[in-house]
Amino acid sequence: MRIGILTGGGDVPGLNPCIKAVVNRVAHEGHEVLGIRRGWGGLLTTNLDDPATVADNMLPLDRNVVRTIDRTGGTFLHTSRTNPARVRSSEVPDFLSAEGDGPHDFTPHVLSVIESQGIDVLIPIGGDDTLSYGLRMHQEGVPVIAIPKTMDNDVHGTDYCIGFSTAVTRGVEFINNLRTSTGSHERIGVVELFGRYSGETSLITAYLAGVDRAIISEVPFDVDRLAEMLMADKTANPSRYAMMTISEGATIEGGDMILSGEEDAYGHRKLGGIGLHTGELLKAKTGADIVYQQVGYLMRSGSPDSLDLMVATNYAVMAADLALEGMSGRMVALRGGTYTAVPISVTGDGVRSVDIDELYDRSVYRPKVRHVTGKPMFLY
Repeated sequence: MRIGILTGGGDVPGLNPCIKAVVNRVAHEGHEVLGIRRGWGGLLTTNLDDPATVADNMLPLDRNVVRTIDRTGGTFLHTSRTNPARVRSSEVPDFLSAEGDGPHDFTPHVLSVIESQGIDVLIPIGGDDTLSYGLRMHQEGVPVIAIPKTMDNDVHGTDYCIGFSTAVTRGVEFINNLRTSTGSHERIGVVELFGRYSGETSLITAYLAGVDRAIISEVPFDVDRLAEMLMADKTANPSRYAMMTISEGATIEGGDMILSGEEDAYGHRKLGGIGLHTGELLKAKTGADIVYQQVGYLMRSGSPDSLDLMVATNYAVMAADLALEGMSGRMVALRGGTYTAVPISVTGDGVRSVDIDELYDRSVYRPKVRHVTGKPMFLY
């Protein structure tokens, strides 16, 4: 059996250990693993009439190749946000023909590449966007076993995605370190964290770091009320400073997300800047100096913490076992504290968001965790 593996979307800590564990498990049973570089882009840009592109995009993996990759973060297979079903005309590879303005669907080409490489099972590691094309592959008849990863922890069907714990751990560390400068200068600290549609990263980080206010993607905020609350927090603090977090996808009441650039292959434009904009408004309304820090990419850099290392390794072993057993159309998952597998179709259910009624007090912009019994480890 030959198993293909790829990583798509944003990189997170834990991807390399996951790849290594799949290779070791499959090799132990005497089968092969083929690494596909640059996510779905590796399949799109492979020209079967050009051996150089095949060699560039397809990397045979064995124990020696992956021996040390778990010692670093990111993904050594590289990644992209390519969606072969929605390719802009300007991004169509030269060897493929396309008519009209696009976007263009090159799924038939991707299927031909998979067949030509003798891939029996495909293991994509990604978030809801990457796995949505994994679902397309499943619908086209390709055996697929999916592994969920995203710092936002927002893939349906699982309580946990690779990368989330490390992101929260880093966020808490950065916030607590930033207290030094913010407190020394008696300022208001505004920390912008990842989170497009789901504010879970901001919410849980704020909850664990004990910040004064937390703005999340799901709840538009009134900047005047926020300014009053932060000034009250600052006054009440013996060190005369206040700290807040804000999701990159947050919006001011009556406003829109702060976006830039063109849409990517999954219909998303680049997010970022709401923290800076909010900080400027807070300064104008309160007169207080602001410390603004956007820590998004730092949250996904470096090695995974122990929890992400554990989950990434176990997800990999599960996915490899399912593939070797002839299963397909499944996504490995954690549910109720137990490792399991669910139908890959759950990835088409959209993005999971924070349970506002249970976990957030929108009147004061703070986490509200009253009852923990019966909830998943990371609450969500």
